[in-house]
Amino acid sequence: MTNTELILEAKKARERAYAPYSNHKVGAALVTKDGKIYHGCNIENAAYSPTNCAERTAIFKAVSEGKKDFVAIAIVGGKNGVIEDFCPPCGVCRQVLAEFCKKDFLILLKKESRYKPTLPVAYIKSDEITVIMLIHPDFPD
Repeated sequence: MTNTELILEAKKARERAYAPYSNHKVGAALVTKDGKIYHGCNIENAAYSPTNCAERTAIFKAVSEGKKDFVAIAIVGGKNGVIEDFCPPCGVCRQVLAEFCKKDFLILLKKESRYKPTLPVAYIKSDEITVIMLIHPDFPD
């Protein structure tokens, strides 16, 4: 699967987002080592804390089906039907990524940006994680 194809899968997942409070819809497509794709979308709740992000939805779906060897995730999102230049994972999602992703895991975002790829304030079990965040310059609109 190419990076562009994975981003297109994230766009499909975004269409299923439930975001009646913020109208900020996010989609994620997670690919495993064996090539299986897990889709996730954000699912809001009026109480806010039960809200689940697209990235965690995709990861939890995969883990619940016994998959834990992840290669890459594409994330797209935006408000009022417009996909923003980039939609980086929140701190909670970064923590979940740190828990399950191995060395050279790839995070694909929409376009070039000044965003620096990091996993700040993530608690990890070892130093075995190296996350690479790629801002995809040729994002298909």
